[in-house]
Amino acid sequence: FGPVLVSSTFRTPSEAVELANNTRYGLAASIWSENLNRALHLAPLLKAGVVWINSTNQFDASSGFGGYRESGYGREGGHEGLLEYLKPKASGTAKPLERVAVPTEFPALANDAQAALNRTAKLFIGGKQTRPDSGYDLPVLQVNGTLAGSVGHGNRKDIRNAVEAAHKASGWSQATAHNRAQVLYYLAENLSARADEFQQRLRQLTGASAKNAAQEFEASLSRIFSYAAWTDKYEGRVHQPPSRTVVLALNEPLGVVGVICPDEHPLLAMLSLMLPHLAMGNRVVLVPSRPHALIATDFYQVLETSDVPGGVVNIVTGDPVELGKTLADHEDVAGIWVCGTEAEGAEAQRRSVGNLKQVWTNEGKLLNWFDREGTEGRDWLRRACQVKNVWVPYGE
Repeated sequence: FGPVLVSSTFRTPSEAVELANNTRYGLAASIWSENLNRALHLAPLLKAGVVWINSTNQFDASSGFGGYRESGYGREGGHEGLLEYLKPKASGTAKPLERVAVPTEFPALANDAQAALNRTAKLFIGGKQTRPDSGYDLPVLQVNGTLAGSVGHGNRKDIRNAVEAAHKASGWSQATAHNRAQVLYYLAENLSARADEFQQRLRQLTGASAKNAAQEFEASLSRIFSYAAWTDKYEGRVHQPPSRTVVLALNEPLGVVGVICPDEHPLLAMLSLMLPHLAMGNRVVLVPSRPHALIATDFYQVLETSDVPGGVVNIVTGDPVELGKTLADHEDVAGIWVCGTEAEGAEAQRRSVGNLKQVWTNEGKLLNWFDREGTEGRDWLRRACQVKNVWVPYGE
């Protein structure tokens, strides 16, 4: 890293940014310019955790320090550095999470009319319903043991296609927080129009009573409205170190994030894991609950009518254990959230070291998804973004 300085010329500021970002690392960067407006324009474009403007190697305990990408994701100093030492109170129960067992033998379709149709719900990649690469499907059972339908059996190639589609949807990360909020409000409105359908599906697949299915649906709807409200209100900070400098702590999206969903409360849990990422500008590759996957395939029909750009949410149905391994291995995925067994979380952490993904797991514990304090709000938004500290000197 020193004491050698390698320099190269550039013709435009955009080319300078492209050259600077052509690295796996992103600890810190300096921008030198007589034009402060240009420097402030370039600072958010650099993939680095700290950006010094017309200065270098500035540090203070009031301001966070830490990198992006393979320079790590921890932070020292500042508000975000303090949070590294804290843990939310409602982090889960002592009861371990277990996957719902899926039988190896399946019954015939419920009736002849269904058998004649035998429609398989497809994957959702790049804003389109697509057939799985494997050409196979997986049965989904009703709680009474009869066949509810089939979903695509996603594999490694489907994950690759979903990640590529998510990268192409970078406009979502660049959109204003206000615009993202309006899309989430519209999503909530369109979901509310299909309340009966989703409540029936919850009763059909999980065995929930009519009252409990309605409660989960209302909590899910409320969660979308809540994150729509948070989207343009979860803002950064301004630090004032003891020098003629202000430090802008900016919340920035991680990029492409993988999400592995649990089996319990499949609609509410899926939305609780997906929405913080959408609010902060991330693009998501989501693997829904295996036994309740039809809820996710029903939901992508809502996405199609709610102005969510193609590639922002990609849904790959299949075995969450195997697909989770593929997402954790993928070098173009910036983070992964795994809400599963303790073994699933440990495996994701082990496999994510290749490019230092940001990993969150439920530590194998059951979460109370109806607890708004523990499964919604600031802590989840914080995990769904990364903080960039921009040092801006002022005065003569």
